[in-house]
Amino acid sequence: MSAAVFFQLSQLFQRLAGYGGRAPALLLALALGMAWQWQQPRLWPLAVYAGLLAACGAAGLACLLWRRGMALAPEGAAASATFFSVTFLSSVLLCLAALGAGFAWPGLRAAWVQRTALPPAWAGQEVDVIGVVAAMPRWQADGVRFRLQPESAQWADAAETPKGPVALVQRLDVAWYGERAPAQSAQAAPAHGESPPGAPIQTKPANPANPTGQTPNAQPAPRPSAAPIAALQAGDRVRLRLRLRMPAGRLNPGLFDYEQWLWLQGVQATAVVRDGGEAALLGDSGRYRIERWRQRVRDRILARLGGPGAAAQADPLAQRSAAVLAALVTGDQRSIEAGDWEVFRITGVSHLMAISGLHITLFAWLAMGLLNRLWRQWPLAMRLAAAPTAAQWGGLALACAYAVFSGWQLPAQRTIWMLATVVALRTWGVRWPWHATLALAAAVVLVIDPWALQQAGFWLSFVAVAVLLRLAPEPASVAGAQQWAGAWAPARNAGVVMALEESAGAEAAAGQSGSAGSALRPRRLVGLGAWVRQLGLSLGRKALALWQLQWRLSLVLMPLTIALFGQVSWVGLLANMVAIPLVTLWVTPLALLAAVVEPLLPLAGWSMQGLLQCLQWMASWPHAASHWPQLPVLWAALGLAGAALAVSRLPPWLRVQGGLWLVAALLWRPSVPAPGQFQVVALDVGQGAAVLVRTHGHSFLYDAGPRYGPGSDAGQSVIVPFLQAQGWRLQGLALSHADSDHIGGAAAVLAYGVDGPVYASFAPGALAHAGAAAADWRLCHAGVAWQWDGVRFAFLAPPAQALQRRLQVAEPAPAGALAASGARNAYSCVLHVQAGDGRAALLTGDIGWLQELELRLQYGERLRADWLLAPHHGSRSSSSQAFLQAVQPRHAVAQAGYRNRFGHPHAQVVQRYQAAGVALRSSAQCGAMAWHSQRPQALDCLRQDAPRYWRRGVD
Repeated sequence: MSAAVFFQLSQLFQRLAGYGGRAPALLLALALGMAWQWQQPRLWPLAVYAGLLAACGAAGLACLLWRRGMALAPEGAAASATFFSVTFLSSVLLCLAALGAGFAWPGLRAAWVQRTALPPAWAGQEVDVIGVVAAMPRWQADGVRFRLQPESAQWADAAETPKGPVALVQRLDVAWYGERAPAQSAQAAPAHGESPPGAPIQTKPANPANPTGQTPNAQPAPRPSAAPIAALQAGDRVRLRLRLRMPAGRLNPGLFDYEQWLWLQGVQATAVVRDGGEAALLGDSGRYRIERWRQRVRDRILARLGGPGAAAQADPLAQRSAAVLAALVTGDQRSIEAGDWEVFRITGVSHLMAISGLHITLFAWLAMGLLNRLWRQWPLAMRLAAAPTAAQWGGLALACAYAVFSGWQLPAQRTIWMLATVVALRTWGVRWPWHATLALAAAVVLVIDPWALQQAGFWLSFVAVAVLLRLAPEPASVAGAQQWAGAWAPARNAGVVMALEESAGAEAAAGQSGSAGSALRPRRLVGLGAWVRQLGLSLGRKALALWQLQWRLSLVLMPLTIALFGQVSWVGLLANMVAIPLVTLWVTPLALLAAVVEPLLPLAGWSMQGLLQCLQWMASWPHAASHWPQLPVLWAALGLAGAALAVSRLPPWLRVQGGLWLVAALLWRPSVPAPGQFQVVALDVGQGAAVLVRTHGHSFLYDAGPRYGPGSDAGQSVIVPFLQAQGWRLQGLALSHADSDHIGGAAAVLAYGVDGPVYASFAPGALAHAGAAAADWRLCHAGVAWQWDGVRFAFLAPPAQALQRRLQVAEPAPAGALAASGARNAYSCVLHVQAGDGRAALLTGDIGWLQELELRLQYGERLRADWLLAPHHGSRSSSSQAFLQAVQPRHAVAQAGYRNRFGHPHAQVVQRYQAAGVALRSSAQCGAMAWHSQRPQALDCLRQDAPRYWRRGVD
């Protein structure tokens, strides 16, 4: 029976070999279909996707049968012409079928998942849940986050108002706020290329310990007993009272989309542990054993090397190295400090500091080599299967086990499917060109994970492998192929390259197997000096080859990394030359071995400490990295094609042409307003304010958003990443008043740089930040005005004398405690921005009715503006009817958090705007909002203009 199955599979793969030339075209069609479906604002019924998928499958099968029938037709000129036309037509139809299947398959899966989504009416409700912790808890400074698999649930108020049975979603992301746990409690930041795990293509949050980076806008979370938190482990069964939340996050153009990330992670709702019910650990459920084992290994590494939360806190460098080693062994990146992630991003080695495709392929390569050697020593095993076949499948199985232990994250999954595809093709003797093999591997990954196109790691992995294969020298023999594979084994995704090298050198190897055998035989060395000399020459050749390929790979990936991350590391080439061999060939294998043989842990820790010091030194070099405007898709594709041509072996004129394409892509810049015009962007920062005003050549920021929690604020999570993505520098900053929801991100903004004055209604000491004292600090009183590019900026309030009196009275007060919040609100900076043609915007801070009255009496008609920042986020104590009549805005914007505890914007305020005929939009509804003085009638609402089925709709 097994022989028959083997024969049938062999025949099937031999038939597949004939379709290798069309694999890239079919992959392109499949990917385009998936990308098309990803743009859907709303999902269709599940049956529609199922029917479309079945129809496309039937059409594709019919095309194959049609082509096969024509191939068996009688020979002749007419038959040949007919066969050619049928071949062309069937190829087109196959691509159309792949396009339709690519659209239908992710839609079918998404519709299936959405059947069990949290009903919107349940948001804000409380439930008593018994469930199991489904993954390692992620410790933070203010509590812990974890994935919960609900087993049973009932409404917390079921005795009073029964609402029927509760069928909760399959996976909840739970936040449990309380005292800091005694171990593994460090701020974390995601790796730039692959974090949070599986993050979509866009800028990532600066503080991943709080991946949402947003203020808990609902009622403040309770602080239950810390004892259950400290003992929480994966696999524990817990009883909790939860307040349910819809997946909700901030939405800004080009930045991290938290709702999309939750969708990719399979999380259908979030929740916060509440009081009113007794939280309890109910013991070990017996489930999620691998996760529990991972947690124990992580804790042991951190405790042994003095990592975060360990008893020994004397050596910060030891703590940092322990966190990185724990990430390399278990895949848990949460203990790595944000400062270290910044160093990794600047030096371009983020892909090395967490389990990724590189580590999985390296592990597979080592396992295959070891199994191949052991298998050849066992005669009985050689009778069962050839050593190369057994080594390939055995290495794949061990790599799969490593990927599962590391958390089965999306990068590891992609690598396993890629390796499995290549191993299967080689086992069954299918000889495809490297590009066809790579295309099939990508298609397999996309079928298993249809949303992989949205992940930066997918593009980096496959583009890097394609470049390595394309630039690889043609092996003159099997020996040459193996030497080339050995030289490039440590490079990015080198395991896939090694698996594919046989395709690249199959023809050359076929005719020169005899000479290969002698080339691979070890030569007898005469004396130690000759051995050392030969070793030095060999290492030198490999280092030179690695350098040549690494700089070409870096150049090709430059436009792609700019499009994905908006940053170029100028020291990345040198840093990778140092880090790739050290991490892949020494630190990672040693750390894995030390997880079993614990006495080896200090050696791994010392090695990582040395690497961290070296990388930190490189990151401190002037201009080590540069931020670049994020390239649009078409410009990124042009730059990628140009870079690939520039480093190819094509004729010189084509390489020059490619270089010109690359330069053109790198010179792209976002459009800016014309002279005399301006643009206003109200960023989505949650419950706070941050508005960017852009003229033709200047950028001005009004307020810096809120502080979200320890180590997280709007400045580092939203404002600075947005400025970097646009390629903008600030020429001015205004901090309307000293409330935390307006100055929470000021420190990060000042650290980024303000090439101009900082206006505020308070003294710089209120910020308690060194950058504030060094800034060109000025008061924002009425009468201060200037002009940029034909656009006039003028502060209308507070009055100069009143502000001076307030500062003199409040001067002895400690920083941050100048007065009550209401008094600070009254002295908010009010900014009026007017274009050359009279179109204007009014930014009001947190003023109330009294200040609105003063403005009306002092300025009258000069107060008019087309765009209004609603005073005090839409509070009931502001936006009086008379004020709205004086301003007469077309559009009003309230920057307020989703389901915020203040109820902003208040229902009465909304009614006032409606009565005045003004469209009031909230950032909770729209996300980021943009308004152009050249198009005063239009307000761009991101959530409305780019709806997606995984996002909250516009309320």
